[in-house]
Amino acid sequence: MISTLEKEITFRFLKARKKDGFLNVISIFSFIGISLGVAVLIIVMSVMNGFRTELINKIVGFNAHATIEFYNDKNDLTILKNSKIEKKIKKTIISNYSEGIILTRSKDTNYYKNQTKGILFRGYLSDQFKKLTIIDNKDFFGKKNLVNDSISIGEELSINLNLNIDDKITIMSPTGVQTIIGSLPKQKTFTVTSIFKSGLADFDNNVAFINLNVLEDLFDVDKKNRKLEIYFFNPKEIESLKVELANLFEMDYIYTWADLNESLFSALKVERNVMFIILSLIIIVAAFNIISGLTILVKNKTRDIAILKSIGVLNRSIVKIFFLIGVIIGTSATIFGIFLGVTFSLYIENVRQFLSSTFNISLFPEEIYFLSKMPSEINSTSILLISICSIIITIIVSIFPAFKAAKLDPVKSLKYE
Repeated sequence: MISTLEKEITFRFLKARKKDGFLNVISIFSFIGISLGVAVLIIVMSVMNGFRTELINKIVGFNAHATIEFYNDKNDLTILKNSKIEKKIKKTIISNYSEGIILTRSKDTNYYKNQTKGILFRGYLSDQFKKLTIIDNKDFFGKKNLVNDSISIGEELSINLNLNIDDKITIMSPTGVQTIIGSLPKQKTFTVTSIFKSGLADFDNNVAFINLNVLEDLFDVDKKNRKLEIYFFNPKEIESLKVELANLFEMDYIYTWADLNESLFSALKVERNVMFIILSLIIIVAAFNIISGLTILVKNKTRDIAILKSIGVLNRSIVKIFFLIGVIIGTSATIFGIFLGVTFSLYIENVRQFLSSTFNISLFPEEIYFLSKMPSEINSTSILLISICSIIITIIVSIFPAFKAAKLDPVKSLKYE
């Protein structure tokens, strides 16, 4: 417990005096350093959490949350019906995939130039294609159905191949057809009926949608190899949902959006942890200023400490007094840093727009990050962790000067007074 006397002396020592000018400067810099360190950590963590959330939303908006490849020729919904996981499923879609080559002729200044590109083709039935999340995107243009000769391509691919809606393209299959002159690859002409935009360049440039039956015929894909795409109400709980699916489909292969992007999210996690460690050094450096400030305070208050001891104040009370001074500085700086960091995180997009317009520079360009605004997601757990770390560092650095003050000999301290 802290006595009234200890509190009074603590707040008396905290008050600024003219002769303690240099000490006050150190205390102010300690306060500012810890506040800025906490604020920067909160801002960076908020931006990274926001970026991760936006990235997840774009990925799950384009990919199925979970995909089942059947090994027992049962690509229907009978197993899912009446199961516990059925209530968590938003929709299911049958699909099939294959790879092929797009052949197109784009008009140049004086001649037509042949262009080719390898593409992953996804096949859907026309009525199920309309169920895809990406179709409801405001950046989707064209028809929302897939008939026999229609194809839906990404915005990046349309730009790279100079394609527009109603343009004709040819798809070449890796499978061949026997003719009198030998085996020739299958080809079919398609009409671009829609253009989508997922917000991720890799998807928009390397994936196209065609009719499921056409895909299986053109690429000689067996209908038994059809996949079951599952979309959940809460795709962020994909790990536990995958376990439930695995219990139902023990003999089949199941993979999720998290499995397909495991390396990306692992890199983001490592980067977030590294940034946390690096930026924590700001708080540590600022906290060491508390040691300097308290050490100088102990030196300046040598006479006061000696008088306190001579009137019967115990060593543990001296320790508490100087320990409290350090903790108060660190805790108040942490609280101010939290306020500063949260406020900045809430209005970070406004700050970005202000800086961009004022200095005529491009901060967080959309063509690089594929996000129209700087994301920010304040996480209470991150703020709590940052606050606890900051206060613990403050407590640790306050211990040494406090014990040093308690070890002062009152006789020697007052000898020359």
